[in-house]
Amino acid sequence: MSGRVARTLCTAVLAAVVAASPATAEPAGPSPAPAPDAPQSIAGLLRQLQTLYQEAEEAGEIYNGTAEELKKRTAEARKLDTALAEARTVLDSSRRDAGRVARDQYQGRTDFSVYMRLLLSDDPEHALAQSHVIERAQAGRAATVGRLTGAEKRADDLATRSRAVLDRQQSLAGKQKQQRDTVRSRLKKVEGLLASLSDEQLAELSQLEQRNIDEAQDELVASGALSSAHQPSEQGADAVRYAIEQIGKPYVWGAEGPESFDCSGLTSQAWSTAGRSIPRTSQEQWRQLPHVPVESLRPGDLVIYFPRATHVALYIGDGLVVQAPRPGAAVKVSPVASNPLLGAVRPDPGGEPLSTFTLPELPDDASSGPDTGYDAPDG
Repeated sequence: MSGRVARTLCTAVLAAVVAASPATAEPAGPSPAPAPDAPQSIAGLLRQLQTLYQEAEEAGEIYNGTAEELKKRTAEARKLDTALAEARTVLDSSRRDAGRVARDQYQGRTDFSVYMRLLLSDDPEHALAQSHVIERAQAGRAATVGRLTGAEKRADDLATRSRAVLDRQQSLAGKQKQQRDTVRSRLKKVEGLLASLSDEQLAELSQLEQRNIDEAQDELVASGALSSAHQPSEQGADAVRYAIEQIGKPYVWGAEGPESFDCSGLTSQAWSTAGRSIPRTSQEQWRQLPHVPVESLRPGDLVIYFPRATHVALYIGDGLVVQAPRPGAAVKVSPVASNPLLGAVRPDPGGEPLSTFTLPELPDDASSGPDTGYDAPDG
């Protein structure tokens, strides 16, 4: 693939997702397939690219969700392994104690034999005075048996839970591999379609991309949605600074930094660095975090895109977001309306806004960044 084609790939895909009414995304059915051998219009190519791209990104976020669950199950398995090892140590100790009780009984050193010796002694009053010794011995024996029973039950319960978690881990690992293959397949389709286009078609796609982005952003600004200036919270400002520092780093699906990111990897790490843990995927960020109106956006808020919440960016103010766009592109600054907007969420709804905030200086190439082609991942 030529360098010029590679540089155009990501901008072409971006055009695809803003071709219709980009200010607010509405659910839509799949695009109709073109007639066999019929040349497609640029608009038709955009619709096809839009469908392929959304399928790929949705598969990628599903993969991320499975990877996140696998992390949790792996951590749970480690805790269970530690608890099981401790339970087995206690069980071994309880078995040794129970063994001593059994030997004492076999050798005639049971509570009953002690009791009989005391009763048959020459000093019954002394035997009566020593009854507490018998009671303590009986209580100790009962406690030993109780400890053994409890230790056996806890060890069995932990072993059962550990096996269940291991089975879940294996199931998730298999599912993750299938999802990875799905992402690869869908990215290959996008790459194949773009590689099949002529230089003229690529140029037209690039022009249409820029025109659609400009129109979408103008429409959003004209609506008044971005007219109010809101200050970020302290954590929001930290998240903004982190995101800006990542500009120029490559998009890699499934990546959470520090050298590369996917869309939700960037936003989740920005807020983690700011001291607040948020969900890993764009769908969970949209589902779990408090929603805010677009006209109330403040720096640090997350902007969610597409009907199924399959893309996310971090708002930095002035109608701009920092995003990890797609494979082959780098983390960059884009207009809020660069993709069909679903809504916005705020990770820190209770955070007090700062009295003043100055946006860090952006790199000269913050809105472009190197594009190396829409390549399917190797690993």
